[in-house]
Amino acid sequence: MKCQKCTKAATMHITEVLPGDRFEELHLCEDCAQKVLFEVPKPLKSGSVSGEESDEFTPAKSACSSCGIKFVEFRNSGRLGCPNDYTEFRDELLPLLENIHGEIRHAGKTPRRSPKARAANGELLQLRKQLQVAVTREAYEEAARIRDRIRQLETS
Repeated sequence: MKCQKCTKAATMHITEVLPGDRFEELHLCEDCAQKVLFEVPKPLKSGSVSGEESDEFTPAKSACSSCGIKFVEFRNSGRLGCPNDYTEFRDELLPLLENIHGEIRHAGKTPRRSPKARAANGELLQLRKQLQVAVTREAYEEAARIRDRIRQLETS
């Protein structure tokens, strides 16, 4: 496949997600990709500007107060500068994470070979929440019953 800006071979394939479940794809060589990625974010095609985009688009202008990285730099490199960036760029990162992973909460992986442990861990989490609610409600007999069940699960 050839670069859409010049005649070299395309090595970068960029997909931009647009409103309304639409996508735009760009196939670029390394040189053209660097030019596109390091310029201020704007629509990939000149005809795709809509009323939704305005000069008030802040991610390109905002920067982290701790490390100084700008959101556009993160988009270009794929790396954040410090832990504070997660809070600084929260509004921009949440839709991005949801789009990539389908969720905004990390659940992690569980081993396939121990389904019993997974079920027990899920039950333990649920019982601990129930215990906390029972103590808050001052239902001490119910809390004691839940506590005993938790101990039983932890020892087995």
